[in-house]
Order: sequence, then structure tokens, then C-alpha cells
Amino acid sequence: MSSENFIRTAQVLIPTGQGRPRSTDLQRAVSTSYYAMFHCLAGSCADTLMGGLHAGRGTDAWILTYRALNHRSAKARCSDKENLKQFSAHIRVFAETFARMQEQRHHADYAPNAGFRKSEAIQRITEVENAIRNFQEESPAERRAFAAYILFKGRD
Repeated sequence: MSSENFIRTAQVLIPTGQGRPRSTDLQRAVSTSYYAMFHCLAGSCADTLMGGLHAGRGTDAWILTYRALNHRSAKARCSDKENLKQFSAHIRVFAETFARMQEQRHHADYAPNAGFRKSEAIQRITEVENAIRNFQEESPAERRAFAAYILFKGRD
């Protein structure tokens, strides 16, 4: 699943003209932008640990690694500012944005009174798009280390 396609879908949900968009469209746009981050991270974990496009994508091991990403534990790891210090600034921004966007997704998907302004939804999409772009520009070694950090629980 392409994070770019999730971003495009989120953007399409926000009408460009004047007038107030439907609140459900704004909620879906915010939720969909979180999923852009989630699938970006799942793909990066699988690519860096199992092999990318030509080496292993689509194999059982690659799919297992992709599916190993857990929403709750990924958010917990992305919220651990002390452990995130070992990573580059772009990785830290990605992690912080991931955790914040998961909270926004929960609000958008589950809060009966969830409401977003058009400008807020656009800002969330832009933040996600920038975080993903900068994350993907990091070295494979840096993204591999982050994948291991996200997927594997260390021993105490």
C-alpha cells in the first residue's frame, strides 16, 4: 500500500472551493492521513528488514514483517522521547507525528463530537506528507535501526 495514495485520498476528501466541507469528509481525511504514516512505517520495516522491492517484497516473510506493526505498541515506542534520542531529527519528527496522528485518528474515528476545521485537516495532511518525505530520505541503515526499535521489544 502506497503512503502517497493515502495522502492523495486524504487531499481529495477536502474540497478546494468555498463553502464548508462535510465534517465526515474532514474526519476521514485526518484518519486517512494517519494511515499514510502507518503504511509507510509498515513498508519501511518490511523493506529494511526483509529486503525491498526487488529482493523480498511480496514474500511470506516480507508480508509477515509488514503485518507485525501494531498500532498501540508503535505509538508507545514513538512516544518514548528518551529512546528516540538515538535517532536522527527526521526520524524523531516522524515518530512524534505518528503518535500525534494516531490520537487524531482515534478522535476522528471514534469521538461522536469530533470536529475539524478545513484548515486543520489540511495542516495535518501537510505535516504527514512532510514527515513521510523526510523519513524516506533517511539512510536505509537509519530506517532499519528504527524498524528494529519499533518492532522488537528489548529486554529489561
